[in-house]
Amino acid sequence: MILPIYIYGQPVLRKVAEDITPDYPELKQLIADMWETLAESEGIGLAAPQIGRAIRLSVIDLDVLSDDMPEYKGFKQVFINPHIVEADDSKTDSSEEGCLSLPAIHEKVVRPTRIHVEWDDEQFNHHDEWIEGYLARVMQHEFDHLDGKMFIDHISPLRKQLIKSKLKALTQGRYRCGYKTKPVRK
Repeated sequence: MILPIYIYGQPVLRKVAEDITPDYPELKQLIADMWETLAESEGIGLAAPQIGRAIRLSVIDLDVLSDDMPEYKGFKQVFINPHIVEADDSKTDSSEEGCLSLPAIHEKVVRPTRIHVEWDDEQFNHHDEWIEGYLARVMQHEFDHLDGKMFIDHISPLRKQLIKSKLKALTQGRYRCGYKTKPVRK
């Protein structure tokens, strides 16, 4: 089932998400719904708070970028209870980011290019890895959602001031996008 994407201003987007256990109600169906919602919205990542659930669950599909980034051919992964243990700040990269919860807003964000992450997969097998490159950026973006943060929290005060009217429009339900959403108010 395609779920609505919660738009900037929804309180759940600012909550710190809770870890879940294997007996979380209807987890397999929720994951399937998240994959379907992600595909419909043409995104590359989706975190549970973006569909109204304050739980530590995210899906990432980089296969959609494999024409330009062949190293991500077939990369579709579920991350349960992910936590960034450490970020290697010795090398950073500035790239433009967007977000399904912030339609039509894109800003350059500086992030470390290498992070140490722990998470569980769909079978609750534990993973503990250093991740580099574009995947590290996407993971940081998605996992920020699980900590009640958004990419706009990483931009300069001046840039944030320049997009203030766009953010206000989002909170007032004045935006257009090609996927199902749940605005703060209509």
